[in-house]
Amino acid sequence: MHQLRLFFTALQFFTRLPIPAWVGFDAAWLNQAARYFPLVGVVVAALTAAVYALAALVLPAPVAVLVSTAAGIYATGAFHEDGFADMCDGFGGGMTVERVLEIMKDSRIGAYGAIGTVCMLGTKCAALAFLPPTAAIGALFVAHPLSRLMATSLIWRMDYARAEGKAKPLAQTMHGGEFVIATVSTAVAVAAVIASGALGGWSIGAGALAALAATLWLARLFARRIGGYTGDCLGAVQQASEVMIYLGVLATFGRGALAA
Repeated sequence: MHQLRLFFTALQFFTRLPIPAWVGFDAAWLNQAARYFPLVGVVVAALTAAVYALAALVLPAPVAVLVSTAAGIYATGAFHEDGFADMCDGFGGGMTVERVLEIMKDSRIGAYGAIGTVCMLGTKCAALAFLPPTAAIGALFVAHPLSRLMATSLIWRMDYARAEGKAKPLAQTMHGGEFVIATVSTAVAVAAVIASGALGGWSIGAGALAALAATLWLARLFARRIGGYTGDCLGAVQQASEVMIYLGVLATFGRGALAA
Protein backbone atom coordinates (compact mmCIF):
# COMPACT_ATOMS: atom_id res chain seq x y z
CA MET A 1 0.00 0.00 0.00
CA HIS A 2 2.87 2.37 0.74
CA GLN A 3 4.38 1.74 -2.70
CA LEU A 4 1.00 2.47 -4.29
CA ARG A 5 0.84 5.74 -2.38
CA LEU A 6 4.32 6.64 -3.65
CA PHE A 7 3.23 5.98 -7.22
CA PHE A 8 0.15 8.17 -6.86
CA THR A 9 2.31 10.86 -5.25
CA ALA A 10 4.55 10.85 -8.32
CA LEU A 11 1.49 10.86 -10.61
CA GLN A 12 0.05 13.84 -8.76
CA PHE A 13 3.37 15.72 -8.88
CA PHE A 14 4.05 15.19 -12.58
CA THR A 15 0.54 15.28 -14.08
CA ARG A 16 -2.88 16.86 -13.72
CA LEU A 17 -4.53 13.45 -13.54
CA PRO A 18 -6.77 12.89 -10.49
CA ILE A 19 -5.74 10.43 -7.81
CA PRO A 20 -7.91 8.60 -5.24
CA ALA A 21 -8.78 10.58 -2.12
CA TRP A 22 -7.60 7.77 0.17
CA VAL A 23 -3.98 8.29 -0.94
CA GLY A 24 -3.55 11.38 1.21
CA PHE A 25 -0.30 13.32 1.28
CA ASP A 26 2.91 13.31 3.26
CA ALA A 27 5.83 15.55 2.30
CA ALA A 28 8.22 12.72 3.18
CA TRP A 29 6.76 10.65 0.33
CA LEU A 30 8.12 13.15 -2.20
CA ASN A 31 11.68 12.03 -1.49
CA GLN A 32 10.77 8.42 -2.20
CA ALA A 33 8.39 8.76 -5.15
CA ALA A 34 10.98 9.45 -7.87
CA ARG A 35 11.38 5.68 -8.28
CA TYR A 36 8.00 5.75 -10.05
CA PHE A 37 8.84 8.59 -12.44
CA PRO A 38 9.17 6.14 -15.39
CA LEU A 39 5.91 4.43 -14.41
CA VAL A 40 4.20 7.81 -14.65
CA GLY A 41 5.64 7.88 -18.16
CA VAL A 42 3.80 4.65 -18.94
CA VAL A 43 0.53 6.32 -17.90
CA VAL A 44 1.28 9.35 -20.09
CA ALA A 45 2.21 7.03 -22.96
CA ALA A 46 -1.09 5.16 -22.62
CA LEU A 47 -3.00 8.45 -22.77
CA THR A 48 -1.10 9.90 -25.74
CA ALA A 49 -1.17 6.58 -27.63
CA ALA A 50 -4.93 6.26 -27.13
CA VAL A 51 -5.50 9.81 -28.38
CA TYR A 52 -3.22 9.18 -31.37
CA ALA A 53 -4.98 5.92 -32.26
CA LEU A 54 -8.44 7.47 -32.08
CA ALA A 55 -7.42 10.57 -34.01
CA ALA A 56 -5.65 8.50 -36.67
CA LEU A 57 -8.92 6.74 -37.49
CA VAL A 58 -10.27 9.91 -39.09
CA LEU A 59 -7.28 12.25 -39.46
CA PRO A 60 -3.93 12.14 -41.32
CA ALA A 61 -0.91 11.05 -39.28
CA PRO A 62 0.62 14.54 -38.83
CA VAL A 63 -2.63 15.89 -37.40
CA ALA A 64 -3.09 12.83 -35.17
CA VAL A 65 0.42 13.37 -33.80
CA LEU A 66 -0.29 17.03 -33.05
CA VAL A 67 -3.52 16.14 -31.23
CA SER A 68 -1.73 13.40 -29.27
CA THR A 69 1.14 15.72 -28.33
CA ALA A 70 -1.30 18.41 -27.22
CA ALA A 71 -3.10 15.85 -25.03
CA GLY A 72 0.19 14.87 -23.41
CA ILE A 73 1.12 18.49 -22.76
CA TYR A 74 -2.27 19.15 -21.19
CA ALA A 75 -2.10 16.02 -19.02
CA THR A 76 1.32 16.96 -17.66
CA GLY A 77 0.67 20.69 -17.44
CA ALA A 78 3.65 21.31 -19.76
CA PHE A 79 5.77 20.51 -16.70
CA HIS A 80 8.75 19.14 -18.61
CA GLU A 81 8.42 21.50 -21.59
CA ASP A 82 8.61 24.42 -19.17
CA GLY A 83 11.78 22.97 -17.67
CA PHE A 84 13.28 22.56 -21.14
CA ALA A 85 12.47 26.18 -22.01
CA ASP A 86 13.93 27.48 -18.73
CA MET A 87 17.09 25.45 -19.26
CA CYS A 88 17.51 26.87 -22.77
CA ASP A 89 17.10 30.41 -21.45
CA GLY A 90 19.41 29.88 -18.48
CA PHE A 91 22.25 28.16 -20.29
CA GLY A 92 21.82 30.29 -23.39
CA GLY A 93 21.78 33.66 -21.64
CA GLY A 94 23.70 33.12 -18.39
CA MET A 95 27.46 33.47 -18.19
CA THR A 96 27.92 32.73 -14.48
CA VAL A 97 26.46 30.06 -12.21
CA GLU A 98 24.43 32.66 -10.33
CA ARG A 99 23.05 34.18 -13.52
CA VAL A 100 22.12 30.80 -15.03
CA LEU A 101 20.21 29.84 -11.89
CA GLU A 102 18.56 33.26 -11.70
CA ILE A 103 17.33 33.07 -15.29
CA MET A 104 16.01 29.54 -14.87
CA LYS A 105 14.09 30.66 -11.77
CA ASP A 106 12.37 33.42 -13.77
CA SER A 107 8.87 32.34 -14.89
CA ARG A 108 9.12 34.37 -18.10
CA ILE A 109 10.20 32.67 -21.33
CA GLY A 110 12.96 34.32 -23.36
CA ALA A 111 14.15 33.94 -26.93
CA TYR A 112 16.31 30.88 -26.25
CA GLY A 113 13.46 29.13 -24.48
CA ALA A 114 10.86 29.96 -27.11
CA ILE A 115 13.06 28.99 -30.06
CA GLY A 116 14.28 25.83 -28.34
CA THR A 117 10.77 24.70 -27.43
CA VAL A 118 9.40 25.31 -30.94
CA CYS A 119 12.29 23.37 -32.48
CA MET A 120 11.95 20.56 -29.95
CA LEU A 121 8.20 20.14 -30.37
CA GLY A 122 8.47 20.44 -34.15
CA THR A 123 11.13 17.74 -34.29
CA LYS A 124 9.13 15.49 -31.96
CA CYS A 125 5.95 15.78 -34.01
CA ALA A 126 7.70 15.41 -37.36
CA ALA A 127 9.55 12.28 -36.27
CA LEU A 128 6.38 10.60 -34.99
CA ALA A 129 4.42 11.64 -38.09
CA PHE A 130 6.88 9.84 -40.39
CA LEU A 131 6.62 6.57 -38.46
CA PRO A 132 4.00 3.95 -39.38
CA PRO A 133 1.05 4.22 -36.96
CA THR A 134 1.84 1.00 -35.09
CA ALA A 135 5.49 1.99 -34.75
CA ALA A 136 4.52 5.48 -33.56
CA ILE A 137 2.38 3.98 -30.79
CA GLY A 138 5.22 1.65 -29.83
CA ALA A 139 7.64 4.58 -29.81
CA LEU A 140 5.39 6.46 -27.38
CA PHE A 141 5.38 3.52 -24.97
CA VAL A 142 9.18 3.35 -25.14
CA ALA A 143 10.02 7.05 -25.12
CA HIS A 144 7.88 8.25 -22.23
CA PRO A 145 9.18 5.86 -19.55
CA LEU A 146 12.72 5.66 -20.93
CA SER A 147 13.15 9.44 -21.18
CA ARG A 148 11.95 9.76 -17.59
CA LEU A 149 14.45 7.10 -16.53
CA MET A 150 17.17 9.21 -18.15
CA ALA A 151 16.06 12.21 -16.11
CA THR A 152 15.89 10.06 -12.98
CA SER A 153 19.51 9.02 -13.52
CA LEU A 154 20.57 12.61 -12.79
CA ILE A 155 18.93 12.42 -9.35
CA TRP A 156 20.74 9.14 -8.77
CA ARG A 157 24.22 10.22 -9.88
CA MET A 158 24.46 14.02 -9.61
CA ASP A 159 24.22 16.70 -6.93
CA TYR A 160 21.36 19.18 -6.70
CA ALA A 161 22.66 22.60 -7.67
CA ARG A 162 20.65 24.86 -5.39
CA ALA A 163 18.77 24.76 -2.13
CA GLU A 164 15.42 26.01 -3.35
CA GLY A 165 13.47 27.17 -6.38
CA LYS A 166 10.16 26.87 -8.19
CA ALA A 167 11.42 23.88 -10.17
CA LYS A 168 12.56 21.85 -7.18
CA PRO A 169 12.50 18.19 -8.24
CA LEU A 170 10.43 15.43 -6.73
CA ALA A 171 13.53 14.18 -4.88
CA GLN A 172 17.09 15.42 -4.57
CA THR A 173 18.71 12.08 -3.81
CA MET A 174 18.11 8.50 -4.87
CA HIS A 175 19.47 5.20 -3.62
CA GLY A 176 20.59 2.43 -5.95
CA GLY A 177 17.62 0.25 -5.01
CA GLU A 178 15.19 3.00 -5.97
CA PHE A 179 16.89 3.41 -9.33
CA VAL A 180 16.59 -0.34 -9.87
CA ILE A 181 12.80 -0.04 -9.38
CA ALA A 182 12.71 2.77 -11.94
CA THR A 183 14.80 0.70 -14.36
CA VAL A 184 12.62 -2.40 -13.97
CA SER A 185 9.40 -0.51 -14.70
CA THR A 186 11.02 0.92 -17.84
CA ALA A 187 12.30 -2.49 -18.92
CA VAL A 188 8.86 -4.04 -18.53
CA ALA A 189 7.33 -1.36 -20.76
CA VAL A 190 10.03 -1.84 -23.39
CA ALA A 191 9.67 -5.63 -23.27
CA ALA A 192 5.91 -5.28 -23.78
CA VAL A 193 6.48 -3.15 -26.88
CA ILE A 194 8.89 -5.73 -28.33
CA ALA A 195 6.49 -8.58 -27.51
CA SER A 196 3.64 -6.75 -29.25
CA GLY A 197 5.70 -6.44 -32.44
CA ALA A 198 5.14 -2.67 -32.59
CA LEU A 199 8.90 -2.05 -32.65
CA GLY A 200 11.92 -4.29 -33.02
CA GLY A 201 14.88 -4.48 -30.69
CA TRP A 202 17.14 -2.75 -33.22
CA SER A 203 14.85 0.29 -33.43
CA ILE A 204 14.49 0.51 -29.66
CA GLY A 205 18.23 0.07 -29.19
CA ALA A 206 18.96 2.90 -31.61
CA GLY A 207 16.54 5.16 -29.77
CA ALA A 208 17.97 4.22 -26.38
CA LEU A 209 21.53 4.92 -27.51
CA ALA A 210 20.50 8.31 -28.90
CA ALA A 211 18.75 9.15 -25.62
CA LEU A 212 21.77 8.05 -23.59
CA ALA A 213 24.07 10.21 -25.70
CA ALA A 214 21.84 13.25 -25.17
CA THR A 215 21.63 12.58 -21.43
CA LEU A 216 25.39 12.21 -21.01
CA TRP A 217 26.04 15.37 -23.01
CA LEU A 218 23.54 17.40 -20.99
CA ALA A 219 24.74 15.96 -17.66
CA ARG A 220 28.29 16.99 -18.54
CA LEU A 221 27.06 20.46 -19.49
CA PHE A 222 25.15 20.82 -16.22
CA ALA A 223 28.12 19.67 -14.15
CA ARG A 224 30.48 22.07 -15.91
CA ARG A 225 28.22 25.12 -15.88
CA ILE A 226 26.37 24.92 -12.54
CA GLY A 227 27.96 22.01 -10.67
CA GLY A 228 24.86 19.81 -10.67
CA TYR A 229 21.24 19.75 -11.80
CA THR A 230 17.98 21.53 -11.02
CA GLY A 231 14.35 20.57 -11.64
CA ASP A 232 14.51 22.44 -14.94
CA CYS A 233 17.50 20.34 -15.94
CA LEU A 234 15.49 17.18 -15.28
CA GLY A 235 12.72 18.45 -17.54
CA ALA A 236 15.25 19.30 -20.22
CA VAL A 237 16.78 15.82 -20.11
CA GLN A 238 13.34 14.21 -20.31
CA GLN A 239 12.33 16.26 -23.34
CA ALA A 240 15.66 16.00 -25.15
CA SER A 241 15.97 12.25 -24.63
CA GLU A 242 12.35 11.71 -25.69
CA VAL A 243 13.02 13.50 -28.97
CA MET A 244 16.24 11.54 -29.50
CA ILE A 245 14.39 8.26 -29.00
CA TYR A 246 11.93 9.16 -31.75
CA LEU A 247 14.78 10.20 -34.04
CA GLY A 248 16.75 7.03 -33.29
CA VAL A 249 13.73 4.85 -34.00
CA LEU A 250 12.91 6.74 -37.20
CA ALA A 251 16.50 6.40 -38.45
CA THR A 252 16.16 2.59 -38.45
CA PHE A 253 13.25 2.77 -40.91
CA GLY A 254 15.54 3.92 -43.74
CA ARG A 255 13.55 7.01 -44.63
CA GLY A 256 16.46 9.42 -44.94
CA ALA A 257 15.89 12.31 -47.35
CA LEU A 258 18.95 11.34 -49.43
CA ALA A 259 18.51 7.58 -49.10
CA ALA A 260 18.47 5.77 -52.42
